[in-house]
Amino acid sequence: MPSSVTPALVFSQLLKNNQPQAAAWVTGNTSAPQLSGLVKFYDTPYGGILIESELFGLPNIQTSGSSDFYAMHIHENGDCSQSFTKTGEHYNPQHRLHPYHAGDLLPVLGNQGYAWEAFYDKRFSISNILGRSVVIHSDSDDFSSQPSGNSANKIGCGMIRRV
Repeated sequence: MPSSVTPALVFSQLLKNNQPQAAAWVTGNTSAPQLSGLVKFYDTPYGGILIESELFGLPNIQTSGSSDFYAMHIHENGDCSQSFTKTGEHYNPQHRLHPYHAGDLLPVLGNQGYAWEAFYDKRFSISNILGRSVVIHSDSDDFSSQPSGNSANKIGCGMIRRV
């Protein structure tokens, strides 16, 4: 008989308890001044990380009924100054081609400016990403263009910090 405790049940409990080990408060730059939100990182008993993001004020907020994809990546540096020009490249400790960087995350689906998602990733640990940044881009990631998926301008950024 299969176990009745699945990873999804464990993940839902982690989210319900709302005790992440790290988080990034994302804010927008002049291209997306309304953008803000929180990306949380939870350790799991499966050796990976549960990532939950909630974003407000994405650029499609003014278009009724709209939905758009936005790239979300972990970048090498946690420096979100100067319109996010100091974040460096995607976090890529194994020097792989895009989209196989550890920092290549699932795209964000914004619905009239709002997005929420949660997913599991086993390519890094909390300690690997502390001090780095979460970056939101103005376009979706095409998952093929080198070096970073042709995801256009950085519109949101937040440094990953221990909670």
